[in-house]
This record gives sequence, C-alpha cells and structure tokens, in this order.
Amino acid sequence: MLRVLVVGVALVALVVFSAVLARLTLTPSPVSAEIAGANLRPGRSLRQYLEDYTFLAACKQIGGNLLLGAPFGLLLPVLVPRRMRMVRVVLLTAVVMVLVELAQGAMVEGRAFDVDDVILNTGGALIAYLLVGRRIGRRFRALEPVSGPSVKPVKPVKPVKPAKGKSTG
Repeated sequence: MLRVLVVGVALVALVVFSAVLARLTLTPSPVSAEIAGANLRPGRSLRQYLEDYTFLAACKQIGGNLLLGAPFGLLLPVLVPRRMRMVRVVLLTAVVMVLVELAQGAMVEGRAFDVDDVILNTGGALIAYLLVGRRIGRRFRALEPVSGPSVKPVKPVKPVKPAKGKSTG
C-alpha cells in the first residue's frame, strides 16, 4: 500500500512539475522576439551568458536551467526500473527537454531551440539523481514485498564412498 502511495505522489508531482515546466518554457516572450535565435552548437549560449551577461544574470540562466531538470532526477528513480536507472533518467530527461525546446522554437514567440538548455537541464537531472535521487530509488525499492525465500536452499551432500581396497576402520 505504501508503494502505491509513493508512486501516486511521484506521478502527481511529475504532473505538477510538467505544468510548471510548460508555464516557464512555453510562455511567449515578445521582448526577446528580435534576439531569439536557435542554437545548435553546444557551449555557444554558455559562452554568451559568461561574456555578455552580468555575473548574477549568468548564474540565473545557468542555475535556472540546472534547477529545471532537477525534478526528473528526483522523481524518475521511483518510476523507472532499477536496471540502468541512471542511464534511463538521463535519456528520459534529454528526450523531454529536446521536445520542450523544439516546441519553443516552433510555436512560441520570442523563444528558440537551444542545445545548451537541453544540456543544462539534463545535467541538473543527473546532479539531482546523484545527490538524492539514487537514495530515493533505493528506499523505494526497499518497500518491494519479498517474494520467496531470501536464501537459496542448500543441496544435500552425497555421502562419500570409500575407495576400493581400503579399509574404513
């Protein structure tokens, strides 16, 4: 019952996060319409943040993108299977963020696809997974009911026959 509750809470949190993500990323930005352009070269936007923005504005851009991916690293460990969990968290986050960026570039005024945003969002998910999400996943898996004996049964040992020609006494 506790497992069902935890999965339910994780799913609700993922839906709420998705709504926040949509609100933050798919809202038009008419002010940026003149300067928004797609970035397909990794590192290009990061360099621009560091060179052209104030330190605080650069931290806001980079930190905001890292934080935007973090919920994936916290929620997905409950929802994805144990096997290759870290790889799955990273891949799922990257796929969702690419889709969000594509939607921004195709449909939202003043927004554009930026590969650096995908990298930062995915990096945020990975950092959150490594810091906390891994433990969340382990604790959740510890709630699994034990099926069958936890120790393998021992096979009976056959008695050893004495060698021919030797006495046993």
